[in-house]
Amino acid sequence: MPDAARRAETLAGEPQRLATLDLIRGVAVLGILAINIATFAGPMVSSISPNLLRPMSRADEAAFALGFLFFEGKMRALFSLLFGAGLVLFWERAEAAGHNGDVVQVRRLCWLLLLGAAHYLLLWWGDILFLYAVCGLGALMLRPLGDRALLGIAIGLYYAWHLWGLFDSAAAIHAETAVRHGTATRAQIHLLAEWFEPVRSWAAQELRESRLGFAQLFLVKLVERPFWQVQMLSGNFSETLPLMLVGMVIYRRGLFTGTVPRRRLVATGVAGTAAGLALTAMFLAWAWPRHFPPVTMHAALVWGLAMPHLLCGCGYAALLVMAAPRLAPTALGRRLIAAGRMAFSNYILTSLVMTFMFYGWGLGLFGTVAPARQWLFVMAGWALMLAWSEPWLRRYRRGPLEWLWRSLTEMKVLANRV
Repeated sequence: MPDAARRAETLAGEPQRLATLDLIRGVAVLGILAINIATFAGPMVSSISPNLLRPMSRADEAAFALGFLFFEGKMRALFSLLFGAGLVLFWERAEAAGHNGDVVQVRRLCWLLLLGAAHYLLLWWGDILFLYAVCGLGALMLRPLGDRALLGIAIGLYYAWHLWGLFDSAAAIHAETAVRHGTATRAQIHLLAEWFEPVRSWAAQELRESRLGFAQLFLVKLVERPFWQVQMLSGNFSETLPLMLVGMVIYRRGLFTGTVPRRRLVATGVAGTAAGLALTAMFLAWAWPRHFPPVTMHAALVWGLAMPHLLCGCGYAALLVMAAPRLAPTALGRRLIAAGRMAFSNYILTSLVMTFMFYGWGLGLFGTVAPARQWLFVMAGWALMLAWSEPWLRRYRRGPLEWLWRSLTEMKVLANRV
């Protein structure tokens, strides 16, 4: 292992861990909050366009544009890449310890699936743990394949799914454009009304449910939407699984372990990030003056911006690998590494804090905080994650949920005191 990677690894506070991977994971778990905040603050549809339910100020549109440019889709891609890399790393270490890596990994992912279901029922409908567990099982089945085969499957599935969705959205986008220009036919007006009706209905339902108490909201999800996560899986599997497969390949190729030549790291980081941000900025330059037309925004977010999301995810990862040897020894770097080591606990912590802030069983701010002020909650969440993670790891080997998950996986209560 190169000296830079070895130095970064020892800074994790646990010799077996890759501090570079933890540092990137720390950035990702912070970045995810910058996107999730819109759905925490609600309603969910406001994450599509700030003006969908009511007109917003220029400051709110600028705040939305900031998250859209640097975080939307990119952090989700980065987190999925990291999860794929982690699948290979965990399998390798299980095998090295004399265990059957596939069996241990399946058990680990099944527990994650159950923990994700609990997260959905108890806290937040936007859980990704269930999705990651199912996609992780799919990725594990494909793990024995070579890198070229994995990349071929990943890229083929990723772009086939996104292109199909974009094609399927074309009529609604055309109808929205015609309405905006005043040239729409009756059929186009009807099509647009059909698109908006469930969106507004769901927003109204969210507003009603946001006022419920904790037990009431739990029962609504348990009785009325017990298969919500399966529905989310059907809409996100073809994005998340391919990104995990790419993450497996780039881990095997040494991106996170310091074995990739610096020239290639620079090229991947600079080119991927620059191209991804440029493509996003081009769309933003079109959408912002038109106040983020919701049908087109939805199509772009779910389907059309797949390429810049993947480019930025890989680009961000490479840039952070380059920065890790210098960043890791700093106070910020150590806190990011600690936040990354406790990414599971921090992810659930943000759900707990933000649902308390916005839901009726807490402060009840749901639907009242516009995009510009949402950044205050993001920065508070970042400060919280960076503040508590490092002190916790001075006393304990793992975060509380990381300890629980590992204990369940190994089927014994692990010691956690340092």
